[in-house]
Amino acid sequence: SKYFAYIQLQLTYPEIVRRDAEDWFDHLSRLEQHHTRGADGGLFYRVVYRLLNAADYGVPQRRERVFIVGFRCDLGLEWSFPDATHSLDAFLCDQWVSGEYWERHRISQRSRSEVPPRVAGRVVKLKANLFRPTGIAWLTVRDAISDLPDPEISLDSGKYLNHCFVPGARSYIGHTGSPLDEPAKTLKAGDHGVPGGENMLARPGGKVRYFTVRESARLQTFPDDYRFPVSWTESMRQLGNAVPVTLARAVAASIATRLETGM
Repeated sequence: SKYFAYIQLQLTYPEIVRRDAEDWFDHLSRLEQHHTRGADGGLFYRVVYRLLNAADYGVPQRRERVFIVGFRCDLGLEWSFPDATHSLDAFLCDQWVSGEYWERHRISQRSRSEVPPRVAGRVVKLKANLFRPTGIAWLTVRDAISDLPDPEISLDSGKYLNHCFVPGARSYIGHTGSPLDEPAKTLKAGDHGVPGGENMLARPGGKVRYFTVRESARLQTFPDDYRFPVSWTESMRQLGNAVPVTLARAVAASIATRLETGM
């Protein structure tokens, strides 16, 4: 879109600032003119962007976000986003080909879910393949929270920071919670201060409950000693707006390595 192009060009040419009373479209026109003329010795950045899925980098959540990175032009550095470390195919293979996922969690055959129809065709192809897919399997909600006590029934849940049951969860069209044995749906901040319906766990029997703050923090790969000193609603808003720690670290580490080796 034009506005995304505007953001890119602002980051590329930070010295071409917006004038008083100038709307963004006119500012975009000036930036485009400057861009087509070529660099004239002023400060500019080489800007790249990519849509990254957090699940591909070891986060137990499907969360797609655009990352924009710029290197100052005079550094003369080339860089690209880090390769994904985890994959959907490896995840499907662990669940529906080898069964390693269920065995790791000690889930009996009777208690295992069925192959979701949306990936059934892909599973058939994986079963016919003699070679295991590359990469590590996506992580699931169960991977992230299985060692935490169930806050709805356990008296031990209070021993964990920010791990308290919150009543009132209900599913509705388009908001049915996250299945236990898949990466979580994207956690969202919600509207008007109310966390989104995605911030729920879909239990195998069809019931739902809200994720606790600690569970949501794990789905965003925050460390367990990270404290949220505010209400559940405000904590969930913060988590819904956050960048997953593991994904941020992967991108930042790649940038740091390039700067250290290239300068």
